[in-house]
Amino acid sequence: MKVAIIDYGVGNLGSVARSLESLKVKPILVNRPADINLADSIILPGVGNFTECAKILENDGWSKIILEQVNEKKKPILGICLGMQLLASFGLEGSLNQDSEGVKGLGLIPGSVINLKELGCNLSIPHVGWNEINLENKFESVFYEIPKNTDFYFVHSYAFLPENLDHIIAKTEYGISIVAAVRNKHIWGTQFHPEKSSRAGLKLLENFINISIC
Repeated sequence: MKVAIIDYGVGNLGSVARSLESLKVKPILVNRPADINLADSIILPGVGNFTECAKILENDGWSKIILEQVNEKKKPILGICLGMQLLASFGLEGSLNQDSEGVKGLGLIPGSVINLKELGCNLSIPHVGWNEINLENKFESVFYEIPKNTDFYFVHSYAFLPENLDHIIAKTEYGISIVAAVRNKHIWGTQFHPEKSSRAGLKLLENFINISIC
């Protein structure tokens, strides 16, 4: 089982790689788009600004190969934090025209990424810390054997609003209800950091790996 962690120059990939290694999975740190072909599944991490990261994916050839591998070859993908947000159709973070739809994302899960303040959150931004999640579907495979109301670690200022509510598989509360995890067939995303979420996070990564093998 080969899992590609996309290294497009943003974020700390070490904690994701170490988490996979603890699960006896050898990660492939991929810094060339073509090398995604070597993997059975994909993890897209991300830290920073939506617009900047979306432009890197597009300009450096990542977007094309990711869409090819996920849409045509049906490889499972897990987006983490900003990586989850990049699965959306559009994001407003860093967009020069805040009246527009924003900057184009991968569009693997239709929806938009919007600032928590604009969504009505009156608590301190960014949202940093441990929050319990509420599963929308207790049978969701990526949360297999993870108890309901388990805490996961969040760091974010923007939230993903899917167009199709059926794509929401978990939520959390931080002044408002926030989408914590999404799924569209073999495409998953978590707003929280599983690699920083202790045993529950490791279990989620293990579940993703097991799903990928099937």
